[in-house]
Amino acid sequence: MHKVAQIAVAFAMAATCVASADSSPVRERSSASAGASEPFLLGPPKDGGPVVVRAAFQVRDINEIDDEAETFEFGGVLKLTWHDERQAFDPAEAGVAEKIYQGAYQFNEISPGWFPQVVLVNDSGLYEKRGVILRVQPDGTAILVEKVNAVAEAELDLRRYPFDRHRLEATFEVLGADKSEVVLLAEPESAGPSDDQLRTPQWTVRGVSTSTRDRHATYAGSQGVASAFVVSMDVQRESFFMVRLVVFPLALIVMLSWSVFWMERSSLGDRLAVSFIGILTAVAYQIVVSEILPQISYVTLMHGFLNLSFFMMCVTVVINLVVGALDRQGRSEAGDRVDRRCRWIFPLTYFGLTLVMVGVTFAFF
Repeated sequence: MHKVAQIAVAFAMAATCVASADSSPVRERSSASAGASEPFLLGPPKDGGPVVVRAAFQVRDINEIDDEAETFEFGGVLKLTWHDERQAFDPAEAGVAEKIYQGAYQFNEISPGWFPQVVLVNDSGLYEKRGVILRVQPDGTAILVEKVNAVAEAELDLRRYPFDRHRLEATFEVLGADKSEVVLLAEPESAGPSDDQLRTPQWTVRGVSTSTRDRHATYAGSQGVASAFVVSMDVQRESFFMVRLVVFPLALIVMLSWSVFWMERSSLGDRLAVSFIGILTAVAYQIVVSEILPQISYVTLMHGFLNLSFFMMCVTVVINLVVGALDRQGRSEAGDRVDRRCRWIFPLTYFGLTLVMVGVTFAFF
Protein backbone atom coordinates (compact mmCIF):
# COMPACT_ATOMS: atom_id res chain seq x y z
CA MET A 1 0.00 0.00 0.00
CA HIS A 2 2.88 2.34 0.76
CA LYS A 3 4.34 1.81 -2.73
CA VAL A 4 0.97 2.37 -4.32
CA ALA A 5 0.68 5.75 -2.53
CA GLN A 6 4.15 6.79 -3.71
CA ILE A 7 3.29 5.89 -7.33
CA ALA A 8 0.06 7.94 -7.12
CA VAL A 9 1.92 10.97 -5.79
CA ALA A 10 4.49 10.70 -8.60
CA PHE A 11 1.74 10.60 -11.29
CA ALA A 12 0.06 13.66 -9.74
CA MET A 13 3.30 15.67 -9.77
CA ALA A 14 3.96 14.74 -13.42
CA ALA A 15 0.46 15.85 -14.45
CA THR A 16 0.96 19.20 -12.70
CA CYS A 17 4.25 19.84 -14.51
CA VAL A 18 2.68 19.03 -17.90
CA ALA A 19 -0.24 21.39 -17.24
CA SER A 20 2.15 24.14 -16.16
CA ALA A 21 4.28 23.69 -19.28
CA ASP A 22 1.22 23.85 -21.52
CA SER A 23 -0.08 27.04 -19.90
CA SER A 24 3.25 28.97 -19.92
CA PRO A 25 3.17 29.82 -23.67
CA VAL A 26 -0.39 31.03 -23.26
CA ARG A 27 0.62 33.47 -20.50
CA GLU A 28 3.63 34.62 -22.49
CA ARG A 29 1.53 35.26 -25.56
CA SER A 30 -1.08 37.06 -23.48
CA SER A 31 1.57 39.26 -21.87
CA ALA A 32 3.18 40.05 -25.22
CA SER A 33 -0.19 40.91 -26.71
CA ALA A 34 -1.00 43.24 -23.81
CA GLY A 35 2.36 44.96 -24.11
CA ALA A 36 1.84 45.58 -27.80
CA SER A 37 -1.47 47.28 -27.14
CA GLU A 38 -0.31 49.53 -24.27
CA PRO A 39 -1.75 53.04 -25.05
CA PHE A 40 1.34 54.99 -24.03
CA LEU A 41 3.32 53.38 -26.87
CA LEU A 42 1.24 55.26 -29.45
CA GLY A 43 3.13 57.77 -31.55
CA PRO A 44 1.77 60.69 -33.57
CA PRO A 45 -1.17 59.69 -35.76
CA LYS A 46 -0.24 58.88 -39.34
CA ASP A 47 -2.98 60.19 -41.62
CA GLY A 48 -0.90 60.78 -44.72
CA GLY A 49 0.64 64.01 -43.44
CA PRO A 50 1.84 65.86 -40.35
CA VAL A 51 -0.37 66.30 -37.31
CA VAL A 52 -1.82 69.81 -37.24
CA VAL A 53 -1.75 71.21 -33.71
CA ARG A 54 -3.59 74.49 -33.21
CA ALA A 55 -1.92 76.52 -30.46
CA ALA A 56 -3.13 79.49 -28.44
CA PHE A 57 -1.56 81.30 -25.50
CA GLN A 58 -3.34 83.64 -23.11
CA VAL A 59 -0.78 85.92 -21.42
CA ARG A 60 -1.87 86.57 -17.85
CA ASP A 61 1.09 88.46 -16.42
CA ILE A 62 4.57 89.77 -17.21
CA ASN A 63 6.13 89.72 -13.76
CA GLU A 64 9.59 91.18 -14.38
CA ILE A 65 11.87 92.42 -17.16
CA ASP A 66 15.55 92.18 -16.22
CA ASP A 67 17.69 94.61 -18.24
CA GLU A 68 20.96 93.21 -16.86
CA ALA A 69 20.29 89.53 -17.63
CA GLU A 70 18.12 90.32 -20.69
CA THR A 71 15.32 88.04 -19.50
CA PHE A 72 11.63 88.40 -18.72
CA GLU A 73 9.29 86.37 -16.52
CA PHE A 74 5.77 85.72 -17.73
CA GLY A 75 2.79 83.53 -17.00
CA GLY A 76 -0.19 82.36 -19.00
CA VAL A 77 -2.33 79.50 -20.24
CA LEU A 78 -1.23 77.34 -23.19
CA LYS A 79 -3.95 75.60 -25.20
CA LEU A 80 -3.24 72.88 -27.78
CA THR A 81 -5.88 71.27 -30.03
CA TRP A 82 -5.36 68.34 -32.40
CA HIS A 83 -7.29 65.42 -33.91
CA ASP A 84 -6.47 61.74 -33.34
CA GLU A 85 -8.98 59.20 -34.64
CA ARG A 86 -7.42 56.49 -32.49
CA GLN A 87 -8.86 58.23 -29.41
CA ALA A 88 -12.42 58.36 -30.78
CA PHE A 89 -15.05 56.58 -28.69
CA ASP A 90 -18.78 55.88 -28.53
CA PRO A 91 -20.43 58.15 -25.92
CA ALA A 92 -23.20 55.60 -25.33
CA GLU A 93 -20.72 52.81 -24.67
CA ALA A 94 -18.37 54.99 -22.58
CA GLY A 95 -21.24 56.58 -20.65
CA VAL A 96 -19.81 60.12 -20.98
CA ALA A 97 -20.07 62.80 -23.64
CA GLU A 98 -16.43 63.83 -23.14
CA LYS A 99 -13.44 62.19 -21.47
CA ILE A 100 -11.60 64.49 -19.07
CA TYR A 101 -8.16 63.86 -17.56
CA GLN A 102 -7.16 66.54 -15.07
CA GLY A 103 -4.13 66.81 -12.85
CA ALA A 104 -0.63 65.46 -13.33
CA TYR A 105 -1.49 61.90 -12.28
CA GLN A 106 -4.50 61.42 -14.55
CA PHE A 107 -2.75 63.07 -17.49
CA ASN A 108 0.56 61.18 -17.15
CA GLU A 109 -0.74 57.78 -16.01
CA ILE A 110 -4.31 57.36 -17.28
CA SER A 111 -4.67 59.44 -20.48
CA PRO A 112 -4.84 57.03 -23.40
CA GLY A 113 -2.63 58.26 -26.22
CA TRP A 114 -0.12 60.56 -27.83
CA PHE A 115 0.12 64.28 -27.05
CA PRO A 116 2.49 67.04 -28.30
CA GLN A 117 5.22 67.60 -25.72
CA VAL A 118 5.72 71.36 -25.98
CA VAL A 119 8.86 73.03 -24.56
CA LEU A 120 10.01 76.65 -24.32
CA VAL A 121 13.04 76.98 -26.59
CA ASN A 122 14.43 80.23 -25.13
CA ASP A 123 13.82 79.45 -21.48
CA SER A 124 16.30 80.76 -18.90
CA GLY A 125 16.16 78.23 -16.10
CA LEU A 126 12.48 78.37 -15.12
CA TYR A 127 9.66 76.55 -16.90
CA GLU A 128 6.83 75.44 -14.61
CA LYS A 129 3.52 73.79 -15.44
CA ARG A 130 1.22 74.34 -12.48
CA GLY A 131 -1.88 72.64 -13.85
CA VAL A 132 -2.97 70.47 -16.76
CA ILE A 133 -6.27 69.21 -18.17
CA LEU A 134 -6.91 67.05 -21.23
CA ARG A 135 -10.35 66.83 -22.87
CA VAL A 136 -11.01 64.11 -25.46
CA GLN A 137 -14.16 64.41 -27.57
CA PRO A 138 -15.99 61.48 -29.23
CA ASP A 139 -14.59 62.23 -32.70
CA GLY A 140 -10.99 62.07 -31.39
CA THR A 141 -10.43 65.81 -30.99
CA ALA A 142 -8.12 66.43 -28.02
CA ILE A 143 -7.76 69.73 -26.17
CA LEU A 144 -4.80 70.12 -23.81
CA VAL A 145 -4.71 73.15 -21.45
CA GLU A 146 -1.68 73.95 -19.28
CA LYS A 147 -0.87 76.78 -16.86
CA VAL A 148 2.67 77.96 -17.61
CA ASN A 149 5.07 80.16 -15.64
CA ALA A 150 8.53 80.70 -17.15
CA VAL A 151 11.56 82.96 -17.55
CA ALA A 152 12.66 83.50 -21.15
CA GLU A 153 15.66 85.13 -22.76
CA ALA A 154 15.24 88.27 -24.88
CA GLU A 155 17.46 90.51 -26.97
CA LEU A 156 17.09 94.01 -25.52
CA ASP A 157 18.38 97.05 -27.39
CA LEU A 158 18.73 99.85 -24.82
CA ARG A 159 20.11 102.55 -27.12
CA ARG A 160 16.90 104.60 -26.70
CA TYR A 161 16.87 104.27 -22.91
CA PRO A 162 14.76 105.55 -21.15
CA PHE A 163 12.44 105.83 -24.17
CA ASP A 164 13.11 102.28 -25.35
CA ARG A 165 10.56 99.81 -26.66
CA HIS A 166 11.06 96.05 -27.05
CA ARG A 167 9.41 92.95 -28.47
CA LEU A 168 9.64 90.05 -26.04
CA GLU A 169 9.23 86.63 -27.66
CA ALA A 170 8.51 83.24 -26.08
CA THR A 171 9.16 80.44 -28.58
CA PHE A 172 7.47 77.05 -28.12
CA GLU A 173 8.06 73.90 -30.16
CA VAL A 174 7.16 70.21 -30.01
CA LEU A 175 10.19 68.37 -28.69
CA GLY A 176 11.67 65.78 -31.04
CA ALA A 177 9.21 66.27 -33.91
CA ASP A 178 9.98 67.92 -37.25
CA LYS A 179 7.62 69.54 -39.75
CA SER A 180 6.85 66.23 -41.43
CA GLU A 181 5.40 64.92 -38.16
CA VAL A 182 3.87 67.89 -36.33
CA VAL A 183 2.92 71.37 -37.58
CA LEU A 184 1.93 74.14 -35.16
CA LEU A 185 -0.68 76.71 -36.21
CA ALA A 186 -1.54 79.85 -34.26
CA GLU A 187 -5.18 80.22 -33.28
CA PRO A 188 -6.75 83.49 -34.48
CA GLU A 189 -7.91 84.36 -30.99
CA SER A 190 -6.75 87.02 -28.57
CA ALA A 191 -3.36 86.32 -27.01
CA GLY A 192 -3.78 88.47 -23.94
CA PRO A 193 -6.28 90.15 -21.61
CA SER A 194 -7.27 93.78 -21.86
CA ASP A 195 -4.69 96.49 -21.20
CA ASP A 196 -6.15 97.34 -17.80
CA GLN A 197 -5.56 93.74 -16.65
CA LEU A 198 -2.04 93.17 -18.00
CA ARG A 199 0.32 95.45 -16.06
CA THR A 200 4.06 95.37 -15.45
CA PRO A 201 5.96 97.69 -13.07
CA GLN A 202 7.68 100.55 -14.97
CA TRP A 203 6.48 99.13 -18.31
CA THR A 204 3.47 99.56 -20.58
CA VAL A 205 2.25 96.56 -22.57
CA ARG A 206 1.35 97.76 -26.06
CA GLY A 207 0.11 94.48 -27.46
CA VAL A 208 0.38 90.69 -27.52
CA SER A 209 0.32 88.57 -30.67
CA THR A 210 1.04 85.00 -31.77
CA SER A 211 2.61 83.54 -34.91
CA THR A 212 4.39 80.45 -36.22
CA ARG A 213 7.75 80.02 -37.89
CA ASP A 214 10.25 77.32 -38.84
CA ARG A 215 13.33 76.67 -36.69
CA HIS A 216 16.45 74.69 -37.47
CA ALA A 217 16.76 71.95 -34.86
CA THR A 218 18.98 68.93 -35.46
CA TYR A 219 17.19 67.01 -32.72
CA ALA A 220 13.76 67.55 -34.28
CA GLY A 221 13.87 64.59 -36.68
CA SER A 222 15.11 63.56 -40.09
CA GLN A 223 14.47 66.99 -41.67
CA GLY A 224 16.05 68.97 -38.84
CA VAL A 225 13.42 71.72 -39.17
CA ALA A 226 10.80 72.13 -36.46
CA SER A 227 7.58 74.13 -36.42
CA ALA A 228 7.61 76.78 -33.68
CA PHE A 229 4.82 78.75 -32.00
CA VAL A 230 5.88 82.29 -31.00
CA VAL A 231 4.15 84.53 -28.46
CA SER A 232 5.23 88.17 -28.95
CA MET A 233 4.74 90.88 -26.32
CA ASP A 234 5.39 94.54 -27.23
CA VAL A 235 6.40 96.56 -24.18
CA GLN A 236 7.48 100.18 -23.71
CA ARG A 237 9.36 101.60 -20.73
CA GLU A 238 7.65 104.28 -18.68
CA SER A 239 10.29 107.03 -18.95
CA PHE A 240 8.95 109.51 -16.41
CA PHE A 241 10.98 107.97 -13.58
CA MET A 242 14.34 108.70 -15.25
CA VAL A 243 13.12 112.05 -16.61
CA ARG A 244 12.08 113.14 -13.13
CA LEU A 245 15.17 111.72 -11.42
CA VAL A 246 17.90 112.74 -13.89
CA VAL A 247 16.89 114.72 -16.98
CA PHE A 248 15.01 117.67 -15.44
CA PRO A 249 17.32 118.21 -12.42
CA LEU A 250 20.53 117.87 -14.42
CA ALA A 251 19.31 120.17 -17.20
CA LEU A 252 18.40 122.76 -14.57
CA ILE A 253 21.88 122.47 -13.00
CA VAL A 254 23.50 122.96 -16.40
CA MET A 255 21.45 126.10 -17.01
CA LEU A 256 22.36 127.43 -13.55
CA SER A 257 26.04 126.90 -14.35
CA TRP A 258 25.65 129.45 -17.15
CA SER A 259 25.13 132.13 -14.49
CA VAL A 260 28.93 132.60 -14.53
CA PHE A 261 28.50 134.56 -17.78
CA TRP A 262 26.67 137.26 -15.80
CA MET A 263 29.20 137.39 -12.96
CA GLU A 264 31.96 139.97 -12.63
CA ARG A 265 35.18 139.25 -14.46
CA SER A 266 37.27 139.94 -11.37
CA SER A 267 35.53 137.17 -9.36
CA LEU A 268 37.33 134.38 -11.19
CA GLY A 269 37.44 132.19 -8.09
CA ASP A 270 33.67 132.40 -7.61
CA ARG A 271 33.04 131.66 -11.27
CA LEU A 272 35.27 128.57 -11.14
CA ALA A 273 33.58 127.41 -7.93
CA VAL A 274 30.15 127.50 -9.61
CA SER A 275 31.46 125.57 -12.63
CA PHE A 276 33.19 122.88 -10.57
CA ILE A 277 30.11 122.39 -8.40
CA GLY A 278 28.15 121.70 -11.57
CA ILE A 279 30.83 119.27 -12.81
CA LEU A 280 30.80 117.33 -9.54
CA THR A 281 27.02 117.17 -9.68
CA ALA A 282 27.17 115.71 -13.19
CA VAL A 283 29.67 113.09 -11.99
CA ALA A 284 27.32 112.18 -9.13
CA TYR A 285 24.46 111.71 -11.58
CA GLN A 286 26.64 109.46 -13.73
CA ILE A 287 27.30 107.26 -10.71
CA VAL A 288 23.58 107.10 -9.90
CA VAL A 289 22.63 106.17 -13.45
CA SER A 290 25.40 103.56 -13.68
CA GLU A 291 23.78 101.72 -10.79
CA ILE A 292 20.42 101.70 -12.56
CA LEU A 293 21.50 100.87 -16.11
CA PRO A 294 22.97 97.46 -16.96
CA GLN A 295 26.67 97.27 -17.77
CA ILE A 296 26.51 97.35 -21.54
CA SER A 297 29.21 98.11 -24.08
CA TYR A 298 27.26 100.57 -26.27
CA VAL A 299 26.12 104.11 -25.48
CA THR A 300 22.47 104.78 -24.66
CA LEU A 301 20.54 108.02 -25.05
CA MET A 302 20.81 108.59 -21.31
CA HIS A 303 24.58 108.14 -21.42
CA GLY A 304 24.78 110.69 -24.21
CA PHE A 305 22.73 113.22 -22.26
CA LEU A 306 24.92 112.80 -19.17
CA ASN A 307 28.14 113.15 -21.17
CA LEU A 308 26.84 116.23 -23.01
CA SER A 309 25.85 117.91 -19.73
CA PHE A 310 29.24 117.09 -18.22
CA PHE A 311 31.05 118.43 -21.30
CA MET A 312 29.07 121.69 -21.37
CA MET A 313 29.93 122.45 -17.74
CA CYS A 314 33.58 121.62 -18.37
CA VAL A 315 33.60 124.18 -21.21
CA THR A 316 32.39 126.86 -18.79
CA VAL A 317 35.65 126.38 -16.85
CA VAL A 318 37.62 127.09 -20.02
CA ILE A 319 35.55 130.21 -20.74
CA ASN A 320 36.14 131.44 -17.18
CA LEU A 321 39.90 131.05 -17.59
CA VAL A 322 39.82 132.86 -20.94
CA VAL A 323 37.82 135.76 -19.51
CA GLY A 324 40.16 135.95 -16.51
CA ALA A 325 43.22 136.02 -18.78
CA LEU A 326 41.74 138.83 -20.91
CA ASP A 327 40.96 140.81 -17.77
CA ARG A 328 44.56 140.51 -16.54
CA GLN A 329 45.79 141.73 -19.92
CA GLY A 330 43.63 144.82 -19.62
CA ARG A 331 41.29 143.67 -22.40
CA SER A 332 38.11 143.91 -20.35
CA GLU A 333 35.92 144.74 -23.34
CA ALA A 334 36.99 141.54 -25.09
CA GLY A 335 36.13 139.57 -21.96
CA ASP A 336 32.69 141.19 -21.85
CA ARG A 337 32.10 140.25 -25.48
CA VAL A 338 32.99 136.62 -24.72
CA ASP A 339 30.50 136.55 -21.82
CA ARG A 340 27.72 138.12 -23.90
CA ARG A 341 28.19 135.66 -26.74
CA CYS A 342 28.31 132.66 -24.40
CA ARG A 343 24.95 133.69 -22.95
CA TRP A 344 23.21 132.56 -26.14
CA ILE A 345 25.80 130.21 -27.67
CA PHE A 346 25.72 127.78 -24.73
CA PRO A 347 21.90 127.35 -24.57
CA LEU A 348 21.63 126.93 -28.34
CA THR A 349 24.49 124.44 -28.41
CA TYR A 350 23.24 122.42 -25.43
CA PHE A 351 19.60 122.09 -26.48
CA GLY A 352 20.51 121.81 -30.17
CA LEU A 353 22.90 118.91 -29.60
CA THR A 354 20.34 117.26 -27.34
CA LEU A 355 17.69 117.39 -30.06
CA VAL A 356 20.15 116.13 -32.68
CA MET A 357 21.16 113.25 -30.41
CA VAL A 358 17.52 112.28 -29.81
CA GLY A 359 16.70 112.50 -33.52
CA VAL A 360 19.68 110.37 -34.59
CA THR A 361 18.89 107.76 -31.93
CA PHE A 362 15.24 107.37 -32.98
CA ALA A 363 16.10 107.49 -36.69
CA PHE A 364 18.80 104.81 -36.73
CA PHE A 365 18.16 102.65 -33.65
